[in-house]
Amino acid sequence: MNKGVIVKVSGPLVVAEKMSGSKMYDVVKVGGQRLVGEIIELKGDQASIQVYEDTAGIGPGEAVYRTDRPLSVELAPGIIESIFDGTQRPLDRIRELSGDYIARGIDIPSLDRERKWLFVPVAAKGDRVTAGDVLGHVDETELVLHRIMVPAGVSGEVLEIREGEFTITEPVAVIRDGDSDRDIAMLQLWPVRIPRPYRRKLPPEEMLKTGQRIIDTFFPLSRGGTACIPGPFGSGKTVVQHQLAKWADAEIVVYIGCGERGNEMTDVLQEFPELTDPRSGYPLMKRTVLIANTSNMPVAAREASVYTGITIAEYYRDMGYSVAVMADSTSRWAEAMREISGRLEEMPGEEGYPAYLSSKVAEFYERAGRVVCAGKDEREGALTVVGAVSPAGGDLSDPVVQATLRVVKVFWSLEDRLAYQRHFPAISWLRSYSLYDEAMNISLEDTVDPAFPALKREAMKVLEKEAELEEIVRLIGVESLSDADRLVMKTARIIRQDFLHQNAFHDQDTFTSVKKQFLILELIMTVYRELSQVLEGGGEFASFEFMSFDEDIARLKYLPEENMENISALRSRAVQEIREKAEAVEGGNEKGI
Repeated sequence: MNKGVIVKVSGPLVVAEKMSGSKMYDVVKVGGQRLVGEIIELKGDQASIQVYEDTAGIGPGEAVYRTDRPLSVELAPGIIESIFDGTQRPLDRIRELSGDYIARGIDIPSLDRERKWLFVPVAAKGDRVTAGDVLGHVDETELVLHRIMVPAGVSGEVLEIREGEFTITEPVAVIRDGDSDRDIAMLQLWPVRIPRPYRRKLPPEEMLKTGQRIIDTFFPLSRGGTACIPGPFGSGKTVVQHQLAKWADAEIVVYIGCGERGNEMTDVLQEFPELTDPRSGYPLMKRTVLIANTSNMPVAAREASVYTGITIAEYYRDMGYSVAVMADSTSRWAEAMREISGRLEEMPGEEGYPAYLSSKVAEFYERAGRVVCAGKDEREGALTVVGAVSPAGGDLSDPVVQATLRVVKVFWSLEDRLAYQRHFPAISWLRSYSLYDEAMNISLEDTVDPAFPALKREAMKVLEKEAELEEIVRLIGVESLSDADRLVMKTARIIRQDFLHQNAFHDQDTFTSVKKQFLILELIMTVYRELSQVLEGGGEFASFEFMSFDEDIARLKYLPEENMENISALRSRAVQEIREKAEAVEGGNEKGI
């Protein structure tokens, strides 16, 4: 193995000489403990290496061992249900060997080499295959059928394919590729910084249903889309991502805890194994991968963790699955880049971040998408990316937020003001937006109700009107408003409290189907339209300010999904009550005259 010599150590950055022939992003082993590092800069025969572990005790003169291969992840059965660190080291197995703290230099394969998997072939001897074609499958968990695909760069005739139990390193097929015969095992390696190939991208036409009312109704996310959740400390970014991971109708979830506080990551690691998948009844971990890189772990591994996570997600996308990536938070990833850039003495950009921050953020989010996968069959996969951003003080002019907003299509703006009012999710309905809204409206018209898009616009106008009226109310009181404006204030309050507010810890309220969302909002807006007609006919708002069905509307979000017909019944009763009361009030006025 070729060796270099350390000449400088600056935190996680190590500079070594005698490294001629090395390539950018090659993995090296540093020092006597052989700490894992990655080459991030080359100058002559010197290489700058970011080390993914604590470099304490490492000094000039020690050796650097080259591997001449880039940082890669292992892709094979056994990924699902695993908990990895930022460089795909298995944390559960490391704990068995070194206890609660990760020993420096510990070297464990990412995936179990001893476990045998039952491989069932779908290709046959004599078939012509190309990269991405499915050779067979393995039951990875009760929820995930793991498809074994022809590796990239391989094509030819299947000379042999075997059925039976194999480890991930044992050959399951032999393919004649040109003049050579290639043994194909279930294990593949893929460089994390290189996107996996696909045949073509597809337009965003299908909604990723999350069960969160403010998201699905007002700011929807498409399957294969990108979204960011910026917000100050305590505004609920992590809770929103937890909800999406639990309830979004993705088949695989990859959760990346990138530089988050240890207690938050501990909650994730303890909570996810206890959660039940609502669609199958199995534990949610049966279709989840967790990547934990907390704020007290080495900073360099934090920079690699998002690439590790999205490469694993691309692998399952290539099998034809809908995959959702939750990155929490990309601000910590950017801070890791800033620290490494500073140690490299690069020219700083805005607020000290490297000048290439925007391009790095764009490269990450652009790996999302709905695609036709590689291979001859028309397999369709989707990779959706939701990134949390944690700007200091909730400042949305932060460079990381701005770089992210230039790339993503959905912006869920969290407000600490709403969080302090105990309104969750604390997503601002006035500052958020979705550029998928028009395409998702077509989907909602087809799958839910043709009136849904118009209903959304009508409700949003009421909320916007309330924001305009709030200043007047603060100055001179609600009594100064006209009856029509007071009705707007009441309706907006009902939308906020009984529709947008959602309790993540209530068995029924934590998830609402899109059909139920439509029925509740339709009821609220039907009442608004009926009362508007009464006021236009000369009625007074004071007579209709408190109605007997107001509490019934407030309880609808706790209504079980199987009882949705009760919503239509309540709408009919509310309309009847309004009309009867209007007639009674009108009759009383006539008698008074």
